[in-house]
Amino acid sequence: MLYTALGTAALPLLPLRLWWRGRREPEYRHALGERFGRYEMTAVDAPLLWVHAVSVGETRAALPLVQRLKVAYPRASILLTHMTATGRETGRSLFGDGVTQAWLPYDLPFAVHAFFRHFRPVAGFLVETELWPNMVAHAHATGVPLFLINARMSRRSARGYAHVPSLTRPLFARLTGIAAQSPDDAGRLAALGAPAPVVTGNVKFDIAVPAEARTLGRELRIRFGATRPVWVAASTRDGEESLILDVLAQTPLPRETLLVIVPRHPQRFADVAALLGARGVPFVRRSDNRPVPADVGVVLGDSMGELLAYYAAADLAFIGGSLLPLGGQNLIEALAVGTPVLIGPHTFNFREAAIGAVASGAAQRVVDAEALILAVEALFRDPAQRDAMHEAAGAFHASHRGATERLMHWLEPQLDGRGLRG
Repeated sequence: MLYTALGTAALPLLPLRLWWRGRREPEYRHALGERFGRYEMTAVDAPLLWVHAVSVGETRAALPLVQRLKVAYPRASILLTHMTATGRETGRSLFGDGVTQAWLPYDLPFAVHAFFRHFRPVAGFLVETELWPNMVAHAHATGVPLFLINARMSRRSARGYAHVPSLTRPLFARLTGIAAQSPDDAGRLAALGAPAPVVTGNVKFDIAVPAEARTLGRELRIRFGATRPVWVAASTRDGEESLILDVLAQTPLPRETLLVIVPRHPQRFADVAALLGARGVPFVRRSDNRPVPADVGVVLGDSMGELLAYYAAADLAFIGGSLLPLGGQNLIEALAVGTPVLIGPHTFNFREAAIGAVASGAAQRVVDAEALILAVEALFRDPAQRDAMHEAAGAFHASHRGATERLMHWLEPQLDGRGLRG
């Protein structure tokens, strides 16, 4: 097919691309052979359940599922695959030696066949929207059940899939089952050819905030200044930091206010540091591990795996990816901590959660960066409103828990008889 022909033509360039990306993220240069189906690790003898989580968000979403799979099938081993360096690092941080980690190979027939031949998974679980035609086709042809779980499908993505029905309709039809986050997601997936998707909810609501994250949050708050107003701009994307800094230069917040900027991608830490330096904005890096002087108004959150702690240390959280038309990043983690949330106009990646959080009073939506700074200022002047949002965040998060339980209730009958229980 044309899809495979194009992938094969690009094959000579793929190692160069990985090596280039490895300049800023060395993990991309690790185990390059795995990207092409060459695995040096010894295959496990136990029944193997495969979970694919492309990057950070999907890996964190997979946590409650992996935990439940381990309880339900203690004989089974778990294989966790990724496509991005940050996803692999997050998996290592969350799971340690409790799972086997590997790169998912590129979606070329020879690499896909080698992957299945080496690992021999009993079943596979693809988190959210990561679909590869050759991978799905091979699983279907060899009788390996493949489930799309915590599935989401925005209107924009659905339009893109609909443009190539000859590729996407067989792709969705070959999946064993699809568990969608919401009825809207399920409807769009069914229209694309998915076989009877069910709605189990968003497993990201099942996150449990570790005690270590709250402890680190308290430590960070002391470093930031226990009595200072602190807000975090979390998971910001390229261009958003400039928008925020532009407004702050024109209408600064009170002098004692501290802004913690946590870029979404670690390869941008240096870029944001350069941006702050070029604008003459004094800042302290989180990686410096030192108290923030009272005359410094910005902290650069240049660390991985500490977002929950940043939320715990802050009075307010703005969730990035939403000022620009990028779909927004995960607001659920901030709600789980109980931190009042501000979001921009673009939240189609978390549409249901964003609408619900605003309706419940746990979050406020702003139209642009100027409105964001005005909202921050207003909330810092109104502790009663912040307290109300804190209570609403906890209640909203609690009311949406249980997706993993519903997911497992749906999955277990389909996995019975595959040698997982002994």
